[in-house]
Amino acid sequence: MSSPQYECTPLEEIDRIHAELHATFLSASLSSLSSSPSSSTTNGSFNTPPFPLLSIRYRTHQVLQIARLCQENADAICDALFQDLGKPREEVLLAEVGAVIERALITAQKVEEWVTGGDAEKVEMTAGWQKNWKAKVERRAKGVGLVISPWNYPLILTFQPLLGAVAAGCPAAIKLSEVVPQFSSLMAKLIAKYLDPRAYRVVLGGVKEITRVLQLKWDQIFYTGNGRVARIISAAAARHLTPMTLELGGKSPVIIHPETCGDLETAARRIIWGKINNAGQICIAPDYVLIPTTSIPSFVSAVSKALKSFFPKGALHPESSYARIVSQAHFKRIKGLLEGTKGKIVLGGQTGPGSVTSTPDRGIEPTVVVFPESMSLEEIGKDVLMEEELFAPVLPVIGVKSLEEGLEFVRRRDHPLVIYAFTEDQSLQDKILNTTMSGNFVFNDTFQQLASNDIPFGGVGESGHGRQVLKYTFDEFTYLRSVVDIPQSDEPGFVGRYPPSTAQSVAFAEGCLKIPIPTVGGRKAAL
Repeated sequence: MSSPQYECTPLEEIDRIHAELHATFLSASLSSLSSSPSSSTTNGSFNTPPFPLLSIRYRTHQVLQIARLCQENADAICDALFQDLGKPREEVLLAEVGAVIERALITAQKVEEWVTGGDAEKVEMTAGWQKNWKAKVERRAKGVGLVISPWNYPLILTFQPLLGAVAAGCPAAIKLSEVVPQFSSLMAKLIAKYLDPRAYRVVLGGVKEITRVLQLKWDQIFYTGNGRVARIISAAAARHLTPMTLELGGKSPVIIHPETCGDLETAARRIIWGKINNAGQICIAPDYVLIPTTSIPSFVSAVSKALKSFFPKGALHPESSYARIVSQAHFKRIKGLLEGTKGKIVLGGQTGPGSVTSTPDRGIEPTVVVFPESMSLEEIGKDVLMEEELFAPVLPVIGVKSLEEGLEFVRRRDHPLVIYAFTEDQSLQDKILNTTMSGNFVFNDTFQQLASNDIPFGGVGESGHGRQVLKYTFDEFTYLRSVVDIPQSDEPGFVGRYPPSTAQSVAFAEGCLKIPIPTVGGRKAAL
């Protein structure tokens, strides 16, 4: 595949995109009141069908177009991600292309149900004096969305938020990552070809372009990335009071209780598999392991056995299905971490050439680092490997004296996106769940929770806020609007609300002071 020229979106074009998307949303809102020709297209293009703009049929078609985009261009997508990230084809198809197609098809089936069912329903007023009111709650699109996608899983993390925006009836601008230029250039062309350009537009570029994007007012921002950039985006959004969804990551720990985890080799295999996906460059990768010190040798041996089965010729061999580090800057960062840690590299650590077309020095072996027993947990917590999310194929292993000591180590740190715990003991599972906080929790496996279409995904605190996947993403781009119609026939009951006050109206207002307040446990709480 030849290298496409990566062009940045001109700043004046960004302004036009912003204005045109808002005009589209307004046009669709106004045209819903009539059969105005402006609500539909007559150009016959497959990406702009003759359905009313942003109608349910229109949204369904656009969602299916996303599925077609991925299915019909899978080879080009795989090639682009191989050039940018060295991603193996199988990994791209399973974790990105296939996932987008599956969720697009589910979304297309569910759009009407999400829009018209559930919260969008008539409400039975419970207060007797409100019985004549006509009330309902409807779910409405927030307006024009902005999706800022990352470089590590750029296909799924572009289209997963976009599916929610489309289903909600929100036009959207998509800011693609400049760190993966082959993919972003390809996607800019494909989105323009498959999706209606009146409602869905791409912005390409780096700091200058995203700075201009963030100066503009959006109605919902969906950002996937790191906390440092999230603070910048949040500050920009705050100027317009724009709601946000932040999917950030953090240092996701693995807690192993060897006596109750079942087969330690299976646990180790699942943990290191979760770490090597995309060479560790994913927000939910196991970041570090907490395990009793006496079990570390057995765990390391089990990891070594798993890696040998995954990569018989070594992870960096050209024929191995193993991704590369995205850029020279990230490669140098990871090398610096390995050089600066006080832990000991017990597995991996070597760098080497990638495949024939990969940058030669962007490969780093899956690496396990064990901290010496002489280091206290406080000292380990200050090591360079523990300062921030690793986003690398590096797995620190920390020895602890007890489960409680490990839990205390987790509690002292920022709330992670996910906690992984390996124990089959229900009482221990309850203890770990009830004494920690995280966006997600997984017992006895890693990474695999992303395959679920039924549970929400998102962080808490430093690992982000808001939720995604299918209906949960749709909810992020919508809000609940209550609608009440109060008939004039109820006017006699409202007489007491109007001035001037009377003894009777004051007595009515003071009725709340005489309402009996129940107690808990049969007695009033002490002040």
